Amino acid sequence: MVEYEFWDLTISRTKSRSAVCHMLTQAAEYQGWELHRLHKDRTGQRTVRLRRKIIRMRPTYV
Repeated sequence: MVEYEFWDLTISRTKSRSAVCHMLTQAAEYQGWELHRLHKDRTGQRTVRLRRKIIRMRPTYV
Protein backbone atom coordinates (compact mmCIF):
# COMPACT_ATOMS: atom_id res chain seq x y z
CA MET A 1 0.00 0.00 0.00
CA VAL A 2 1.33 3.43 -0.95
CA GLU A 3 1.48 6.06 1.76
CA TYR A 4 1.67 9.79 1.10
CA GLU A 5 2.54 12.85 3.12
CA PHE A 6 0.70 16.08 2.34
CA TRP A 7 1.65 19.74 2.35
CA ASP A 8 -1.15 22.32 2.33
CA LEU A 9 -0.35 25.80 1.05
CA THR A 10 -2.41 28.96 0.89
CA ILE A 11 -1.24 31.39 -1.77
CA SER A 12 -2.48 34.97 -1.84
CA ARG A 13 -4.16 36.44 -4.87
CA THR A 14 -1.36 38.98 -5.30
CA LYS A 15 1.05 36.30 -6.53
CA SER A 16 1.15 36.05 -10.30
CA ARG A 17 0.30 32.84 -12.10
CA SER A 18 3.88 32.48 -13.35
CA ALA A 19 5.30 32.96 -9.83
CA VAL A 20 3.00 30.25 -8.44
CA CYS A 21 3.90 27.96 -11.34
CA HIS A 22 7.61 28.54 -10.71
CA MET A 23 7.23 27.85 -6.98
CA LEU A 24 5.32 24.60 -7.56
CA THR A 25 7.81 23.50 -10.21
CA GLN A 26 10.70 24.04 -7.80
CA ALA A 27 8.92 22.01 -5.08
CA ALA A 28 8.31 19.19 -7.55
CA GLU A 29 11.79 19.14 -9.05
CA TYR A 30 13.93 19.47 -5.94
CA GLN A 31 11.75 18.08 -3.14
CA GLY A 32 9.71 15.40 -4.89
CA TRP A 33 6.24 16.93 -4.41
CA GLU A 34 3.42 16.47 -6.91
CA LEU A 35 0.21 18.44 -7.27
CA HIS A 36 -2.72 16.67 -5.64
CA ARG A 37 -5.37 19.40 -5.60
CA LEU A 38 -5.65 23.09 -6.43
CA HIS A 39 -8.64 25.21 -5.52
CA LYS A 40 -9.18 28.87 -6.37
CA ASP A 41 -11.97 30.62 -4.51
CA ARG A 42 -14.04 33.64 -5.56
CA THR A 43 -11.61 36.12 -4.02
CA GLY A 44 -8.70 34.72 -6.04
CA GLN A 45 -6.92 33.02 -3.16
CA ARG A 46 -5.42 29.64 -4.10
CA THR A 47 -5.36 26.61 -1.82
CA VAL A 48 -2.87 24.00 -2.98
CA ARG A 49 -2.36 20.48 -1.67
CA LEU A 50 0.88 18.76 -2.63
CA ARG A 51 1.75 15.15 -1.92
CA ARG A 52 4.77 12.85 -2.07
CA LYS A 53 5.29 9.19 -1.42
CA ILE A 54 6.64 8.01 1.90
CA ILE A 55 9.32 5.43 1.25
CA ARG A 56 9.74 3.00 4.12
CA MET A 57 13.03 1.20 4.40
CA ARG A 58 12.81 -2.45 5.35
CA PRO A 59 15.67 -4.20 7.09
CA THR A 60 17.62 -6.53 4.80
CA TYR A 61 18.66 -8.87 7.61
CA VAL A 62 16.20 -11.41 8.89
